[in-house]
Amino acid sequence: MTTTNYSTIFKGILLFGVVVLLTFSSVFAQEALGLRERANRFYTEYQYAKAVPLYIQLADSRKPRLQDLERLADSYEKMNKYEEAEAWYARVIQDAQSSNDNYLAYASVLKQNARYEKAKKILQEYASKTGNSVSIEIAGCDSALAWMANPTMHKIVNEAGINTERAEFAAFPIQGKVYYTAEPLVSSNKSYGWTGSSFLRIYSADSRAGAGLTDAAVSTEEFNAENYHIGPISSDANGNTLYVTRTYSGKYGEINVVEKRKYRTQNLELYIYKKEADGTWTETPFAYNNVQEYSLGHASLDADENTLYFASNMSGGKGGTDIWYSEKQADGSWGTPTNAGATVNTAEDELFPSIAPDGTLYYSSNGLAGMGGLDIFSSQGAKSQWSIPRNLQYPVNSAGDDFAFISTGANEQGMGGYLSSNRKNGRGSDDVYSFTSVEPKIILALKGMTYDKSTKAILPGATITLLSGGREIVAKKSTNHEGTLIFELDKNSDYKVVGQKTSYYSDSTLVSTKEITKSDTLLASLYLEPLFKVGDTFQLENIQYDFNKHNIRKDAAEILDGLVRIILDNPTLKIELSSHTDSRGSDDYNEALSQRRAQAAVDYLVTRGIARDRLVAQGYGERRLLNRCSNGVACSIAEHQTNRRIQVEVLEF
Repeated sequence: MTTTNYSTIFKGILLFGVVVLLTFSSVFAQEALGLRERANRFYTEYQYAKAVPLYIQLADSRKPRLQDLERLADSYEKMNKYEEAEAWYARVIQDAQSSNDNYLAYASVLKQNARYEKAKKILQEYASKTGNSVSIEIAGCDSALAWMANPTMHKIVNEAGINTERAEFAAFPIQGKVYYTAEPLVSSNKSYGWTGSSFLRIYSADSRAGAGLTDAAVSTEEFNAENYHIGPISSDANGNTLYVTRTYSGKYGEINVVEKRKYRTQNLELYIYKKEADGTWTETPFAYNNVQEYSLGHASLDADENTLYFASNMSGGKGGTDIWYSEKQADGSWGTPTNAGATVNTAEDELFPSIAPDGTLYYSSNGLAGMGGLDIFSSQGAKSQWSIPRNLQYPVNSAGDDFAFISTGANEQGMGGYLSSNRKNGRGSDDVYSFTSVEPKIILALKGMTYDKSTKAILPGATITLLSGGREIVAKKSTNHEGTLIFELDKNSDYKVVGQKTSYYSDSTLVSTKEITKSDTLLASLYLEPLFKVGDTFQLENIQYDFNKHNIRKDAAEILDGLVRIILDNPTLKIELSSHTDSRGSDDYNEALSQRRAQAAVDYLVTRGIARDRLVAQGYGERRLLNRCSNGVACSIAEHQTNRRIQVEVLEF
């Protein structure tokens, strides 16, 4: 099933542009379309997952067309597969006919992958080529590096009890439960063209101390019975008045023509639901909905419930989507919307406003200096008078889209609440996260040191990344002239420490603070081996194949993705990728099997954006055994496994 990060849709098609419903469905079986025509048809119909494999075939040719590469990179970006998008944009900008705008797209996905140094370099190249200012984007790169080196005291926890491989976001507590927006598992006949998945619905979950959010279920209230997308939701303090964003399902909608095909877009509208004495809900459209002209949604009340804030792209704003507000009148109606002003709104998009119990405005923007995508900001004030927005920094913000920040106030753990994010290493798509902010009771630190593996000399200027759970970035810093740096650690936690530097292989080690009960400093020494010279070989560890199979398994794909990064970072590198078997089976069979495995690995790298002319697939069968286990020698399974491997040899550098 194709999953989608709805934060990206909110910035693009869904918010505020909006749901795309094909007025004419395509039936390829009735048309004799070629490969490129089918790929382009899927692309213009926003069916990116179907377009990608066709564009990959077109890209894997002797002279691929620039537009095919551009659309492939853009498709991956729209699907929120930023690693793949980065690889293809790296190919795109190498084309002599590539437009300068591709540099901006490339820099954007680099930021999504937390590769801020490279993103800054690409942005500077763009500015040099065009004379256009990208100072805000460059400032975001510089800030992100500083924030990741010095994270705030927020502890971010993925609410795994409700998150799935699909989209979950915009949590809002209402009367003892937490309501949020999610994509149902089972698709109905009515589905969204971007993904082919079910339209969004409102879910509810229980909040249990120590267990987080659990017992998720689709809400049975009447507001979930509408067509198309429903959510987010918010309420007044007693939970008797709900503010529900939903996609307009009527006949109005802008008709667009793309490559001679017609599409209709649907805008968002806000509905107010009031609970009656018998427990039923009555619905009223917000007086200022105007689905023929703009979208309006993401409503949030202030503490006294007399001002309603929301996001809209109605005329009179500062740019794309702005924060607006409406004041309650004496008769209970809502007054004419007023723009919240140029201090919080920018020429880009501002979304998901929320007012905390202390009156602080939290919202997301991609028009201010940030880490990538949407960042969460805070501001003090009211109505159209606000202080300069403050970026909430890392780890509240990440390289991905961070949004729907809700502060629930102070509790025994400190300040707490919820946010949503499509940051890496979540459960799949947009996820709901809880957060707390509290000072540690004991101080734990990690001193990292980097060395040149060949000379054992101190290696300054290396980047050390601290990961929790093996994959989630906690912090990232560069070693000083003494090859050292310091991280702050949480107690009762396991970490992976990864050292990287241009022209060196990475190294990693594990550290743990479990069972440490007093302040301490742990040590981690990393030894990086220099890259590359012609004839060098290295083994890709732990690449496994199923018995008698050559297909690339998921665990092998993750290892090959590391090789993709090495090749992308070294544009002159050309390699032989060789496969080796053990001695069991006939020599001829092993030779053929190893060739298929090597070719499968090369084919996988090609799908990840590596040009085929930089790769050579070679199967050696059992000709290059690493131990005594030749034909007829009795060996253990482990000894045979040593000989089943993938190796890389540097052919050019």
